Amino acid sequence: MVQLLGPQDRLLRMLEKQHPRVQVMVRGNEIVLGGSRDDVTAARRLVDELIEMTRSGHQLAPSDVEQSARLLRSDGPRPSEVLGEAILSTRGRVIRPKTLGQKEYVDAIEENTIVFGIGPAGTGKTYLAMAKAVQALQRKEVQRIILTRPAVEAGERLGFLPGSLNDKIDPYLRPLYDALNEMMDPEVVPRLMATGTIEVAPLAYMRGRTLNDSFVVLDEAQNTTPEQMKMFLTRLGFGTKMVVTGDITQIDLPTGSSGLRLVTRVLSDIDDIHFSRLTSDDVVRHSLVGRIVDAYSEYDEKRVAERHEREQAHQFANRVDRRGGARQNPRDRMPKRGLS
Repeated sequence: MVQLLGPQDRLLRMLEKQHPRVQVMVRGNEIVLGGSRDDVTAARRLVDELIEMTRSGHQLAPSDVEQSARLLRSDGPRPSEVLGEAILSTRGRVIRPKTLGQKEYVDAIEENTIVFGIGPAGTGKTYLAMAKAVQALQRKEVQRIILTRPAVEAGERLGFLPGSLNDKIDPYLRPLYDALNEMMDPEVVPRLMATGTIEVAPLAYMRGRTLNDSFVVLDEAQNTTPEQMKMFLTRLGFGTKMVVTGDITQIDLPTGSSGLRLVTRVLSDIDDIHFSRLTSDDVVRHSLVGRIVDAYSEYDEKRVAERHEREQAHQFANRVDRRGGARQNPRDRMPKRGLS
């Protein structure tokens, strides 16, 4: 019961927030629900799922209660089936998918050779891909992990960076190092990197290589050019699995088209290649992040619609001018006669 209610009854308050028309009373080891039959039935389903996850060893958080209620309202799979599958356990923390979209993304990585995880910030694209990579290494399904990303600044030029080559590329690859240190013992990571079991490198270092028996993760793929994307995908060797992650709404390339945007059209019909599209419903950061993503998406859609209307109006005006000019000035095409 203590685990079900959470510290300072945080989970209980989240349960009441999800079903405000239901009265929730806790008496010893019993939970009493009061209200209309339909409301109590819905709240009972949520409580049953939370009890099932608690019994399976899941350390519940308020976000788990919110996601469970959302899954039950959508009539999808049971929350205990989606949120109960652990990918990795490390230093007392369990990494698992927290939304239906994340569960489908993780399953796609398990079943396909190349998977593209496309979605907004905070949906766990890179984090879950790296968790699957560490899991595959621990199971000895692969011999090494290769993490890479293009060295592109986010809208500003950093200029000259001092130090060795590793010092220069470290700022671009720092997010990958941070995730590795969360999933593995920080003392083990340098040793694995020294032996080549884990490699973190910029995308430019991939040319000319054939990657066998590896789990390869390409992060921030929206900042690859079409040529870079083709180069990376053709590094695929035997026994290798690739995961490509990116957000096509956050392209930092100064010029040219994004390789991630193009590849969704070029490779969409090829077997053993899967495209997982995550949405704001899969954001597992602060609840404001999902609303920020939705607000920007709505703004972008409105701006595209307004641009389309302006272009149509401009084309219509040009057509009217051309036709109107031919009718109003027919004498302009006639030879002029002088006065006698």
